This record gives sequence, structure tokens and C-alpha cells, in this order.
Amino acid sequence: MIARLVAGWACNVAALYVAALVIPDISYDDNWRTLVLAGLVFGLVNALVRPLAVLLALPAVILTLGLALFFVNALMLLLTDELVPSFEVGGFWSLMGGTAVVLVVNLVLDGLVRKPVKRRPRR
Repeated sequence: MIARLVAGWACNVAALYVAALVIPDISYDDNWRTLVLAGLVFGLVNALVRPLAVLLALPAVILTLGLALFFVNALMLLLTDELVPSFEVGGFWSLMGGTAVVLVVNLVLDGLVRKPVKRRPRR
């Protein structure tokens, strides 16, 4: 379980790093400690705040067929920006682009890191 938490943290750090490379208005002052802290805060925000935000946005999620989840993810990135002083997201479009980059990088890394589930053979 600890290994999964550390792997998730590392994936978040990598995703935020790639977002800072790709999106010019996302910065972490070129300090890796800020990036590591932002990855930790982003993971905690996703674990603690995101479920409540998804629950509150559930009608919008249903009406938009899941598109509102993108904005919930953007809200989590914005909250990380507010909680980590040296981690900055420039404006609305930087937030949207950063959210998309973080989503794609986390999907790819999660697919690489996760072990496949063993299934029992059918009889």
C-alpha cells in the first residue's frame, strides 16, 4: 500500500513537471522541492477534497456526460496553486491546459505503473 502511495505521488510530481514544461504560465520557481511539495498537496487534495467536489457537482456531471469532471480536476489544480506558495498557475487557459496535461500524463503513468489484476480462470 505504501508503494502505491509513493508511486501515485511520483506520478503527480511527473505530471506537474510536464505541465510546467508544456504550459508557459505554470511555474514552480525551478525548485524541485516546490514540485515535490506540489505533487504531495495535489495528491492529498485529490484524495480528500475531490470526492466531495464530485458529489456536489454530480448533477452537472450527469448532465454533461462527465465533462464537468474536467472542471473538478481543474479546481483541484487551482486549489494546489493556492496551497503551495511557489507553485503558480497563470490564468484560466493555463489552468485548462495544465489540467489536460496532468490528466494525460497521469493516465499514461498510471497505466505503466499499475500491476494487472489477476483473474481466476473460468470453469
